Amino acid sequence: MDNDKQFALVTGASSGIGLAFSIELAKLGYPLLLVSNEEEKIIQTAEEIQNKYNVKTISLFMDLAQTNSAQKLFDYCNDNKIKIIILINNAGIFFFRDIINTTPSLMETMINLHVTTPVMLCRLFAEQMFHENRKGYFLNVASISAWMMMPGISLYSSTKTFIRGFSRAMNREIRDWNCSITTVCPGAAATGLYNLPLRYTKLGIRLGIIIPVQRLAILALKKMFRRKAEFIPGGFVNRLFIFMVKSLPECMIRLIRKKIKTYNTIRGSRGGAELTECTEE
Repeated sequence: MDNDKQFALVTGASSGIGLAFSIELAKLGYPLLLVSNEEEKIIQTAEEIQNKYNVKTISLFMDLAQTNSAQKLFDYCNDNKIKIIILINNAGIFFFRDIINTTPSLMETMINLHVTTPVMLCRLFAEQMFHENRKGYFLNVASISAWMMMPGISLYSSTKTFIRGFSRAMNREIRDWNCSITTVCPGAAATGLYNLPLRYTKLGIRLGIIIPVQRLAILALKKMFRRKAEFIPGGFVNRLFIFMVKSLPECMIRLIRKKIKTYNTIRGSRGGAELTECTEE
């Protein structure tokens, strides 16, 4: 494989899981196209990775929540003769909020980031790979919340359910011509996505409930290169968690919702970060 000509494209690459994917791909020698809506941070990230791992990196400031951003990103690659062999759809947003308290613009942002943009990117790059008779790897980041229809995350879990189902189905369509889509469904990862206090994050890692992002990236990329259809980090623990949440009675779900809202209120009154809104980037 001539990695000098075939790039890995990572969205949401300036921090968290996206940054971890970028670092692991750089260690493997892949040139990188790193995309984020944080302009200064993605430029700095690309420079640091290029200097440390001696691979070519290109930073691209782009808001993938905007309409037609997938086509713009695809056109950018073609205009600059960047051949994509690996596409990692990671960019996203999380918030804990009832739908009636969520603005239409914020809902549109989440739907575009989790559904519209990754679906269109998969379609555009897969078609190109097919016509050019090139192999390729796609990795779409879903979540174990795809099995959890819980209040407060109704839009988040629904969009992750969609991207999981879409990825599994499209994977079956493209496998015959040496392309594949791997869906990774993490539970809690050690990122700033949920605004957890550091002590809880460390405790979760020790208990195996929270996975460090670098380990998540290593394991997910291994599954991707083996063309596995789906990967749930945490194995038995997360599968058990999925089963337990799905089995909760409605009264318990309402109690959990009330406790989380109380926690948010207390954190906010103390000047702490509320568990409301945070981008994965």
